[in-house]
Amino acid sequence: MSFARLLTLFVGLSLILGLGIWLITSLYRLYLQISFTSPFLANFLLLFLVILLGLLIFAFIYYFNFYNNKKSRTKVRRNRLVKKIPEEKTQAAAENLKALKKQVGQIQDRIAQEAFLKRSEEIEANLARGEIKIVVFGTGSAGKTSLVNSLMGEIVGEVNPTMGTTKEGETYSLKLKGIAREILITDTPGILEAGIAGTERGELARQLATEADLLLFVVDNDLLQSEYEPLKTLAEIGKRSLLVFNKIDLYADEDQEVILKQLKERVTKLIPAADVIAIAANPQPVQLASGEIIEPEPEIIPLIKRLVAVLRAEGEDLIADNILLQSQRLGDQARKIIDRQRKRQAERVIDRYQWIGAGVIAMTPLPVVDLLATAAVNAQMVVEIGRIYGCELNSDRGRDLALSLGKTLVSLGVVKGAVEILAKALQFHVATYIVGKVIQAVSAAYLTRIAGKSFIEYFRHDQDWGDGGITEVVQRQFQLSRRDEFVKSFVKDAIAKVVQPLTGNWEEQEPETLELEARLEDDW
Repeated sequence: MSFARLLTLFVGLSLILGLGIWLITSLYRLYLQISFTSPFLANFLLLFLVILLGLLIFAFIYYFNFYNNKKSRTKVRRNRLVKKIPEEKTQAAAENLKALKKQVGQIQDRIAQEAFLKRSEEIEANLARGEIKIVVFGTGSAGKTSLVNSLMGEIVGEVNPTMGTTKEGETYSLKLKGIAREILITDTPGILEAGIAGTERGELARQLATEADLLLFVVDNDLLQSEYEPLKTLAEIGKRSLLVFNKIDLYADEDQEVILKQLKERVTKLIPAADVIAIAANPQPVQLASGEIIEPEPEIIPLIKRLVAVLRAEGEDLIADNILLQSQRLGDQARKIIDRQRKRQAERVIDRYQWIGAGVIAMTPLPVVDLLATAAVNAQMVVEIGRIYGCELNSDRGRDLALSLGKTLVSLGVVKGAVEILAKALQFHVATYIVGKVIQAVSAAYLTRIAGKSFIEYFRHDQDWGDGGITEVVQRQFQLSRRDEFVKSFVKDAIAKVVQPLTGNWEEQEPETLELEARLEDDW
């Protein structure tokens, strides 16, 4: 209770009690005078006055509470009409968008950057919007447009049994009794259509579906696997859906029940049974025995009732969840672009250091362990890769990480395995001392690449090797690097960057190089 209300109540009661005391004193004197002549009349008058005073106090309190309760009810009613989206979800979405803007600043592709900014502005605008977005989704023959027509109560699209009638998503406004917010209902192109144009329309439909507050997934029979998969995908990203079994007028009552039961069983993990609704949005004409043809009314009331129930109970949360989902998805997309961008930058660093190290080893052959320390795991390369991922490392930290990974390469036998792979690939007829230099130099480059790729995974995961530790990461990178197609490509690069400088002038050594390339082709 507010202070002003308490003060009003106190003053009112004090005034009543003060008047009551004055009245009681006056009446007491009157009572004494009357009681000498008529005790009964005096007692009756006293009782009457006490009741009158009690009624006066009761009336004041009742009126006071009634007035304030009326104001409260009016305020509550007004708040119901203008409900706000749950605050904690809007705050989470706002934080996501704030983080997104920082991420977008790191995207180097200007076109992608502008697209992300535009989309984030659209999501920000949706935070204050007043409509509920419903998207009708399904195959082209399921009767989506007929469903929209029935909901709208008027023709709003071309109704035709041919698949692909709706080429673009079209949005219409709808009002449902008991729902304060305006409803925007979008009729999407059909999915699973043949041809390039059909595929493009299907992609548009999926995009529109992911942006819906509520999804109406329309089928006209039991679910096909090709229909179940997109429904499952949308449910897994958190999309609230109603499964609408349309065209029930084409089935006997027994068949309707069987199909409806099957639908509920198939989607039991995705959609509650109450959200699987059977309707006939555009019933087929019926010919009576007399020959008269009648047009049945659409059987869509069960869907409308369920829509109203869902929107009343969950409308505000549906909007909030969708806004939060859209902001999270946009953030994920931005992170993927930035991750690919960083990976490309890191791979350029690896490429540079692997051939620098190979050149050094080619000129001054070293034992295998020293080769590993000086070329395969270069501390400066680690520092540069870390900087790309926003991790500032000093030289000492970079050296510690490099040595740790170097020991892992030795302990796992990766060094020995790399030398064996490349020695086999680099067999050619040149002087013996050249063979040793080439194998060591190219092995150094190969091991540097494995180390660099391993560090990309380390920095991508916030300087964490993951549950399997450094061993699992190195083994995975080694397995990827020993694939035939990679080794073939790598050795070809090595010919240009290591073998040619070692064998002197390219034109003078062309027969040997051509023979090497021929042998490589034979190996694969």
